[in-house]
Amino acid sequence: MSSNLKIKRICAWCGKEFIAQKTTTACCSKQCANALYKKRKRDEAIKINNQNIEKKIEEKPITIIKDKPFLTITETAIYLGVTRPTIYGYIKRGELKVIRLGFKYFLKKEDIEKLFNTPIEFHTPTKEKAPITDFYTTSEVKGKYHVNESWIFVIAKKHNIPRTFNRGKTYWSKKHIDAYFAKKAPDPDITEWYSTQEMQEKFGMTLSAIYTFAYKNAIPKKKEGIMVYYSKKHVDIAKGIAKPEETMYYTVAEAMEKFNLTRDQLYHYVKWHHISKIKKGKYTFISRTELDKLLAPPKIE
Repeated sequence: MSSNLKIKRICAWCGKEFIAQKTTTACCSKQCANALYKKRKRDEAIKINNQNIEKKIEEKPITIIKDKPFLTITETAIYLGVTRPTIYGYIKRGELKVIRLGFKYFLKKEDIEKLFNTPIEFHTPTKEKAPITDFYTTSEVKGKYHVNESWIFVIAKKHNIPRTFNRGKTYWSKKHIDAYFAKKAPDPDITEWYSTQEMQEKFGMTLSAIYTFAYKNAIPKKKEGIMVYYSKKHVDIAKGIAKPEETMYYTVAEAMEKFNLTRDQLYHYVKWHHISKIKKGKYTFISRTELDKLLAPPKIE
């Protein structure tokens, strides 16, 4: 019994429009169906072949390393499936012996395998939490940091600040409250500030425009009571009134992007070449001059 269905389709092989009598029909003729079938089989075979080749390429370094009695730092990291800084840690602690030939360091395969001859019992590290004994009352937080009571509850919930109740009062962990506001403390190097009113008068901006401008340009700000102040230097640079100063330090993100390094590689260079760094709050800054000198392209004079 023939089908009464008449479905307009586009041939998956030649692109010609045709009438199909089944919903599963993809081609307009047997020749097109055979050609499409052969193409799919060919693409499938190519895909499987490529996957096998990629697997062999990935396994090739391990195959070469297995037959070598001495390994470089990089080969040792590949052999153990860890990073280079991890290997340097083993060497520094004396768990692996290393010899130097020219500019390269080599490790004995026997020494690497000996690491696994004396396994240690594994324990999941547990850290006992010290009890919290120092607290602020809500009124003390309000008085010290000039914030509203409702704001304290919102921030405490958002940042998981521990609290307890006693005799109708709420007590907040002093350590956690101080740590939160320390992160929010303004940069001590910034000495000149615009008040919101000064920015309105000087630049003719509305309050919402100021808030948007400060957010988009990451302008440092500080709060004193109900007054908000914005860094004069950063506002002037963002407005094009002043030129940005050449900073003496890279942020970690800037250094990683400029020299195409991973975070582990960057910290390895900083540690082993004793490059100066400073820490401001939770951010690390690395000496621009020293890092540029270390990673400058080689040249013959």
